[in-house]
Amino acid sequence: MSKKTRKKSSNTTGKRAATKIARGAGTSTRKSATKSRTTVAKAKKAKQPVKTRSAAAVRSKASHTATSKPLSAKPAAAKSAGTILAEGAMAPAFTLPRDGGESVSLSDFAGKKLVLFFYPRADTPGCTKEAIDFTRLKSAFAAVGTEVLGISADTVKAQESFRNKHQLSVPLISDEQHQMLETYGVWGEKSLYGRTFMGIIRTTVLVDSDGKVARVWRHVKVDGHADAVLEAARSL
Repeated sequence: MSKKTRKKSSNTTGKRAATKIARGAGTSTRKSATKSRTTVAKAKKAKQPVKTRSAAAVRSKASHTATSKPLSAKPAAAKSAGTILAEGAMAPAFTLPRDGGESVSLSDFAGKKLVLFFYPRADTPGCTKEAIDFTRLKSAFAAVGTEVLGISADTVKAQESFRNKHQLSVPLISDEQHQMLETYGVWGEKSLYGRTFMGIIRTTVLVDSDGKVARVWRHVKVDGHADAVLEAARSL
């Protein structure tokens, strides 16, 4: 082979090799680009449901939570606020169990004056002193035609234990369902040591012989209270 032929052959082989390398590089570049685009597409596809869920699903979840979760309400507070007795109004009727297993009604005291003292809980210090004071003055109340009843949300059994422990002689009414307590406006929101709760607001109601509310004492201070109520009953 002549030098010219070998040179031509060498150039041709070099060009083919260069072309092959170029094609390989191009193919590699295309594959890399395709892989890159595929990776980006997958990434976008993977992210898309998350974005959709955070927008639509979160709104849906929030809506469901808002409609299915019960609202916090204080119906007892609203009732007591709307039924605070006014002096001169007719006393609301009631029929409830008392210690000893009998029932007591407002109508049982027709033609008589009646003291209703509402206390938070049987056998607690303030309630015990108040019940003892009204027991001490029971005969004095009777002398001016006045009966006395104590009312709380305690069970009949608890009232009987309270009566027996402190030798109380005034009837003790049990209003576990708060029917009378709410009607007379003594069941409401209270606070103690920074804690808010629903309970009995210590209250005394004096009903005259015509069945009308003559006096109402709210947020009662126990000391001397029974004596003050007796004086009010004497003046009717």
